[in-house]
Amino acid sequence: MASTVDPFPPPSRRIPLGALELLTAVHEEGSLSGAARALGLAQPSVSAGLRRLERQTGLALVARSSSGTALTVAGRAVVGRARDVLAASDALEREVLAVRTAQQGRVAVAASLSVAEYLVPRWLGARPAGSALVDLVVANSRDVMAAVLHGRADLGFVEGPDVAPGLHARTVGHDELVAVVAPTHPWARRRRPVTPVELAGAQLALREAGSGTRAVLEQALAAAGHPLGGSPAQLGSTSAVKNVVLAGQAVAVLSALTVADELDRGTLHRVPVEGVDLSRTLRMVWAQDRRPTPAARELAALVVSLGDGTDQRTPASSAQATASARVETPILR
Repeated sequence: MASTVDPFPPPSRRIPLGALELLTAVHEEGSLSGAARALGLAQPSVSAGLRRLERQTGLALVARSSSGTALTVAGRAVVGRARDVLAASDALEREVLAVRTAQQGRVAVAASLSVAEYLVPRWLGARPAGSALVDLVVANSRDVMAAVLHGRADLGFVEGPDVAPGLHARTVGHDELVAVVAPTHPWARRRRPVTPVELAGAQLALREAGSGTRAVLEQALAAAGHPLGGSPAQLGSTSAVKNVVLAGQAVAVLSALTVADELDRGTLHRVPVEGVDLSRTLRMVWAQDRRPTPAARELAALVVSLGDGTDQRTPASSAQATASARVETPILR
């Protein structure tokens, strides 16, 4: 009778994830000190951890010299599989978080500033009684996408022109950026529209890099042949941008949603702009490698139904329409 004994039995003691993180950090940083800084550990702890890993595996994994620390041939072979193990561990953590969130009846949502302040309250107010609780984090569009990709949020809402790889996207509305100035600004009294070259060269108050509002403006001006130049003021919130405009001679380009009250009161003045497409698409995003929880799908369905009814405009340019179609996902899956 053939033997059923496994000729390659599993090890009696598994290699700790922390040891694999040490080895990967040394490979990526190129030194023990660099690995220690990246992991927030003392260098002796990294050295001791690597020695334990070498004893457990029976392999010489790192070669130490006066010029630094490098992985041996065996070390490079191990680190390749170590990365796979760490990625699988991260995926497990995300799945555990998703299951726990579903069991607790909560939905983690990340939204860009304009969407969070002016649209999310309407969406939440339209939900039926007894709906899952929503934990909302407000960030710029770049950080929103990162939160969804890394499992910190079930759903994200962004306003920038691009969608990061690894995300599904669904349009939930359209918006327009408008140029605004204080009533005392010279542009408040001019009759003709501002040109792209004038807007690009103006004293601009802008959101920080990573903001969807800023990204749309930068791409629109570049498409018009007049990219932003100089070092405009960069501010972390829409309120800060508006206050800078109200206080002096700066010009801002902001979502029409965010300046509607100021325009109605006359504290800000809208300046017509020609030759620049400042329309933008508002999108909901979710990770391609994780199935949304029932609570997240319920919220997403509500947002899609409300968003489709809030603004029936289409993107102003065929290029924008093509870009939107490229990232669009018809259903939340």
